[in-house]
Amino acid sequence: MIGCLALATDLGMGQPLDHGLRTCLLGVGVGRALGLTEQQVTDVYYITLLRFIGCNSHAHEDVAEVGNELAFRAGIAPILNGGSSDLLRFTIRQTGRGLPVPTRTMMVARALASGSKGAQRSIATTCEVAQMIASRLGLGDSVVSGLGYTFEHHDGKGLPSGVEGDEIPITAQVAMIARDFEILYRLGGRELVLDTARERRGRAYSPKALDAFLEHAWPLLERTESGSDWEAFIASDPLGGRALDPSGLDRGIKCLADFADVKSPFTLGYSRAVSDLCMRASRAAGLGSSEAAVLCTAAFVQELGMAGVPGAVLEKPGALTEGEWERVRLHPYFTERILARCRALSPYSSLAGNHHERLDGGGYHRGIAGPQLSGPVRLLAAAGAYVALVSDRPWRPAASGQDAAATLREEAAAGKFDPPAVDAVLAAAGEDVTPARRSWPAGLTDREVEVLQLLTQGKSNRAVAEELVISPKTVGRHVENIYAKIGVSSRAGAAVFAVQHELTSPL
Repeated sequence: MIGCLALATDLGMGQPLDHGLRTCLLGVGVGRALGLTEQQVTDVYYITLLRFIGCNSHAHEDVAEVGNELAFRAGIAPILNGGSSDLLRFTIRQTGRGLPVPTRTMMVARALASGSKGAQRSIATTCEVAQMIASRLGLGDSVVSGLGYTFEHHDGKGLPSGVEGDEIPITAQVAMIARDFEILYRLGGRELVLDTARERRGRAYSPKALDAFLEHAWPLLERTESGSDWEAFIASDPLGGRALDPSGLDRGIKCLADFADVKSPFTLGYSRAVSDLCMRASRAAGLGSSEAAVLCTAAFVQELGMAGVPGAVLEKPGALTEGEWERVRLHPYFTERILARCRALSPYSSLAGNHHERLDGGGYHRGIAGPQLSGPVRLLAAAGAYVALVSDRPWRPAASGQDAAATLREEAAAGKFDPPAVDAVLAAAGEDVTPARRSWPAGLTDREVEVLQLLTQGKSNRAVAEELVISPKTVGRHVENIYAKIGVSSRAGAAVFAVQHELTSPL
């Protein structure tokens, strides 16, 4: 399960698939050579996999700050733990790249004016969301705590808190160096690794941890590509492949869904809403319980590949270029490939990978049609289209349920959707599905829930104030109260909380 999250994170960081797995194998191997305890090795295993999982949660903000966040993250990876002059040059060169000159100039000026505050905010959010997900997965206090230190530097000049030396857990130090070594070796071989290590010794890197890497990392980095990174990763699990009980599997599946959907305020809660609609539609369509369960799980994980689509494409208010459409068309392919790696999730891979196929062959990524599309695929396609129609998108407002139903029926008549599947979905969507609620989670008030929902849509305090007809200062007080009650410090953390507690569904 966590390996699938790591693969999706690779997409969201602009890295090749298996980068996270190789980082994990390297960290565990060097950690054992360093003499870490079995608990510490276990922590390294999971920290390396989850260290960047929170980055998907602030893609919306990154688009406004840097433009193409995937290109920015891929470019900054080799110098992330380098000197401030390297980071400054990169920021000026890459921020807003490809955008009109006035827009790019404005973005660079904002980046220079904010200095380290913007980086501190992004890193703090990354750590917070990673810790929330690790906690939901039940990985233990030492993993959750360690994820808060993986961007700190030995000399105290790291982020988000500026701790130094032995205040940084050795597990976090190993995870940081392992990631850097994997990237640097891939880009420039041993020479680039050694040159960079000399520059960062005693600065970003602890000398003790670095010496262990310099002594023991090379065989791990040079191992042949003939083996499977996935199989080696599974075999290296210090817990011996702990099996999840049904409740743990359910939590893990929902973490995959939330990771995918939190990338944009426009998709927050989408997968949960589609899965819920599929469950009710499956009854209307007469599916058996096992077939319905597979369908609903596939709905949860269908959007994993969206991590590889730039946020600027997802949130573009106008028509996409052909190149941008190609990025979107590939996301079901990546979803399918990620799920196929995991034995427990592979039964859902084909169904999830076909969720954008259409009955007339006009869908993607395969363009298959007619008899090749199973009943569950047809239901999933119709349910996904309905939820998308009744949700706000950057290029259009949400449609009413009545208008969405009319659109689906028109497209079914035109041969895009299966008419019985559309009938089942619309019958399910017409039910009263709003549960009676005595109280909101974490003691939130009705007004605080309204503010939280608008906040997770990416709206500023001023925009929330205008919509609710209250003052921005009042919104600010509500936001402070919300953060305090739910125990987060960022919009992304609030978004993860909201989707976890099902406060975002357009249904």
